[in-house]
Amino acid sequence: MVRLTRIYTRGGDKGQTSLGDGTRLPKHNLRVAAYGTVEEANAAIGLARLHASGEADAMLARIQNDLFDLGADLCTPGGPDDRALRIVQTQIDRLEAEIDAMNADLGPLDSFILPGGTAAAAHLHLARTVVRRAERLIAKLAAVEPINPRALIYANRVSDHLFVLSRALNDGGRRDVLWRRGGNR
Repeated sequence: MVRLTRIYTRGGDKGQTSLGDGTRLPKHNLRVAAYGTVEEANAAIGLARLHASGEADAMLARIQNDLFDLGADLCTPGGPDDRALRIVQTQIDRLEAEIDAMNADLGPLDSFILPGGTAAAAHLHLARTVVRRAERLIAKLAAVEPINPRALIYANRVSDHLFVLSRALNDGGRRDVLWRRGGNR
């Protein structure tokens, strides 16, 4: 477990940071940007949780914890079979099962959905877009460095989960804000 006795170390004062394996990299490095965006997504989910309760809040709490796992995975170079903390298939499977269960209670989509509806749904849409940005950065990282392939899959499923959960929290989709193609011409 992590034990922090001091918050500032001055180690990043010159624009560098340490990875999980101790490697020093510039803070603008693609790997750092990827796990930093995962952290940003986690904070956005924290805001959404202010408006969630019950099982929705419990699902978001699990995702937040898993996003820390994802950040640890991304900040430690290596492969899926080393001893570092890595995203595993069971975490992806859980998201898929939750998505399927929530989606079973929702009506089909006849239009794209605009971010909005309830406060919880609106915050989840924002969190989803931050996760999508993290996913793009993870994909870009995977194109130039080896990463755990489940990291990218997990990020993709989280964004799907947040979308479906936003619909569920919009009164089962009844409060979804639908896109009206060319509606303001």
